[in-house]
Amino acid sequence: MLSSAALAQSAPAIPDADEVPIAILVDITSGQVLHARAADRRFVPASITKVMTLFTAFERIEDGTLDPRQTMTMRDETWQQWHGEGSTMWINAGDRVTVDDLLLGIANISANDASIILAEGQAGSVAQWTAAMNAEARALGMVNSHFGTPNGWPDEGGTFTTANDLVKLAEALIERHPDKFGYYIGRSGFSYNGITQTNHDPMIGRLRGADGIKTGFTNEAGFGFLGTAQRRGQRLVLVVAGVDRSPVRARAARNYMEWGFTAFERERLFDEGQTVGEARVQGGSARRVALTTDRAVFVNVPDGRVGELKASIVYDGPIRAPFERGDRIATLEIDVPGMEPARVPLIAGETVSEAGFFARIFNGVAGWFS
Repeated sequence: MLSSAALAQSAPAIPDADEVPIAILVDITSGQVLHARAADRRFVPASITKVMTLFTAFERIEDGTLDPRQTMTMRDETWQQWHGEGSTMWINAGDRVTVDDLLLGIANISANDASIILAEGQAGSVAQWTAAMNAEARALGMVNSHFGTPNGWPDEGGTFTTANDLVKLAEALIERHPDKFGYYIGRSGFSYNGITQTNHDPMIGRLRGADGIKTGFTNEAGFGFLGTAQRRGQRLVLVVAGVDRSPVRARAARNYMEWGFTAFERERLFDEGQTVGEARVQGGSARRVALTTDRAVFVNVPDGRVGELKASIVYDGPIRAPFERGDRIATLEIDVPGMEPARVPLIAGETVSEAGFFARIFNGVAGWFS
């Protein structure tokens, strides 16, 4: 990965960046890392942990094992342990709360008590819920993360993550669950039991296009933030961590985002559905398949260097049949001067079935002469 100093040579400096020990800013629409500092260093996420709880819940809603309309009860034991501990919805012992309200409380006022009720109510215990969180993390490729709690409460280092891993989580949250993301996340606050509390997100209502995700703080972790914003179809994801003061976190987060949206030329390379190239196929009814885009492809380029772009198609090939039209089977890698390459998924332009016996013989013979 390029150093932050190397990236800074290609674009104006980011105000307040030197006060942020860990940071990454990624354009997830192009796959580009715009800025990174210690992005693989493990740190304690504190309440940012709740983003994994939200993602796990969204996955359960999708597979039908969790229903936003169902209610869960605050057990006496849970109330005794979590009543008034940190950020809370102030749920009383014996209260029955809908999953919908629990998720809104977790997402917007960082409710520790709601996170525990959800974990116990859906999985049967906190331990079983955190096992599900860790399974989801592994499936997303979050190889440097582990979750020991549903809410990020200090657990002697059992919960940790990295900035790179949190970007993977945010991208999956937004792309797999856009409707749930839009409904549950990014509200200015939340009211429950007659108590209205404010969302501490440093960008919502203060930065154009900001729509979530989650702050975190403990004495052990310092101040952190996983956030996102979208303008004109471009979505940036930001992680900052290890900051020593809340005002610095807020100011730096907004500065990072403004820099990301304004410091580069944004070049449109391909339209959605456009054929970019083709790939060789092994054992299929066709010997080659067209590779297309599932989105309009943009790339961020330092001013005046658009002409230096280079692009290549990368895949493990030949690609083995069968596969369906729309399956992701290759990557468009775009080399940008002075920056990390942009990587955009490419999809199969058509379905290719497995070749029959005689077709496999023909393809094998034809391969000798190709």
